[in-house]
Amino acid sequence: METPLPDDSALARLFARERRTGVATWFSLPGGATLFEPGEDANQLYFLKTGRLGAFRREEGQEPQFLGVIRPGEPAGEMALVGGTAHSANMVALRDSEVLALPRDDFFDAAEEDPTVMLELSRLMIRRARQAQTHAAIGDPSVFGFIAVEAGAAIRPIVERLARCIESLGYSVTVEGGESLLAPTEWFSNVEREHDFVLYVAEADETAWKHVVGRQVDRLFRIGRGDRAPPASIPSYASGPLQAQRLVDLILLQSANAVRPSGSAAWVEATQAARLFHLRENGLADMQRLARVLTGQSVGLVLSGGGARAYAHIGAIQAMRERGIPIDFVGGASMGAIVAAGIAMGWDDGELEARIRKAFVDTSPLDDIAFPLIAMTRGEKVKSRLDEHFGTVDISDLWLPFFCVSSNLTSGAYQLHRTGDLQTALRASISLPGVLPPATEDGAVLVDGAVMKNFPADVMRSFQLGPIVGVDVTRGRSITAEDVYRPPSIWSWIVSGEWRKGPPIVALLMRAATVTTGRDLAAAREASDVLITPKLEGIDIRDWRAFEPAVRAGYVAASFALEGLHGPVTELRRRPSLAEKRAGLTPSARR
Repeated sequence: METPLPDDSALARLFARERRTGVATWFSLPGGATLFEPGEDANQLYFLKTGRLGAFRREEGQEPQFLGVIRPGEPAGEMALVGGTAHSANMVALRDSEVLALPRDDFFDAAEEDPTVMLELSRLMIRRARQAQTHAAIGDPSVFGFIAVEAGAAIRPIVERLARCIESLGYSVTVEGGESLLAPTEWFSNVEREHDFVLYVAEADETAWKHVVGRQVDRLFRIGRGDRAPPASIPSYASGPLQAQRLVDLILLQSANAVRPSGSAAWVEATQAARLFHLRENGLADMQRLARVLTGQSVGLVLSGGGARAYAHIGAIQAMRERGIPIDFVGGASMGAIVAAGIAMGWDDGELEARIRKAFVDTSPLDDIAFPLIAMTRGEKVKSRLDEHFGTVDISDLWLPFFCVSSNLTSGAYQLHRTGDLQTALRASISLPGVLPPATEDGAVLVDGAVMKNFPADVMRSFQLGPIVGVDVTRGRSITAEDVYRPPSIWSWIVSGEWRKGPPIVALLMRAATVTTGRDLAAAREASDVLITPKLEGIDIRDWRAFEPAVRAGYVAASFALEGLHGPVTELRRRPSLAEKRAGLTPSARR
């Protein structure tokens, strides 16, 4: 959370002076308008007077990644200007804003006359550069809105419980409702400046206040009842920027004894929500998870593909749970997607281990060898096991936000699965080309996600600002001469039982599909706050019976990585509170 510069800061004085002399220009930037785009020359330094700006980065094939916010009293575009480079992000007005712009040459002239200007800006740039490594690139959202979708029980008590959970994390927070409808503009600025977090809540019948809330927040949540179908019409109330940048989420209230949500896909379709969170009545764990999401302390777990080596994910998960590390978002590729889906289903350690054993260990999933017109196996055993363990569950009905990836051979890019039938998404994500028949969807041919995005930690980063734990089971020994070994005879191959793994070509195809490239590994490392790489050199990618050693390797690697941290995983990207900043506390001092 970036602290706005004081009104008497060197930068504030500079812009005030240059404004009086006519060198700095003032302009109004309507909500939704773009201040600058990636690739544009950085020929001006900007200073936000009122309103709020949002920084976004969009990678090809991904949704916009929300980097953070610029608040009143903060500069924008300083790194590119001083560095002499083009802008690298989209800067968009999240609400109606007033901006001052100072030409580049005039800024440097002024900085020569008053060295404190450059000194102050340099300190700010260093602080933001450090945040780019351990935090959101600029600043974090701190003003959230909650709007009731339909009449019923009041949602303010829910938001107030959420506020108490945020307070328990060491922050100041206030909940404001319809009583603030007629408050002057200055009141909103003051309350947002005086608290770490502001939660605006609008009940179903507070139409005028809903419009205010939708224009005043960094991110908007709509709240509905998961045990009912969505209304035929759901007004958005979100400002244009929130809608355009996918900053509108959905919370569905579920009964306390619900085994699993149902019908959530209709709600997602009706609201076009960017993210969905399920909140059980009196569910403290769900409320604490939402508090972590809002404060940037939610933990995302990403699991790579790797065939039988993916058993190591189970050991890593056991190590995390033993240490009380929450898992708030989960995603993966190939076999990592299977394990991730089990977590999202709500399976505990015992059920996760039992189901993976039954599905993959007891008998090989790839021994239904077929005449290889399309693939080495028919894929019927894999299909039946997915059906047995995941049934007809929709991704929207999982307790945790989940995603998996497959590789779209038609478009030549990875395919992101965040909605739709879970079993269908998993079947696409594990369809190793040449080993399992490909999946098809809307005319596209989908194969194993490991082919194009085996370790999608960077995908997880676009969904949440909190720390990411990544488990990569593909590192270490890759393809060797042993993988092209030809058995002396078909008979000896059958007698030895090696045929259950599939012919040697299966190992070649699986390894070729799951070898992480240097570029992908670098991107995953950059996105991961904790990178766990189990030592699995002695475990063949097709050895479906190597369950115990793989699980043990995952547990050992995760334990080593987690014990080497200087604090809790949830606090790896923790933003300091206003009180901590005033006291000058550093992250290490807080711990």
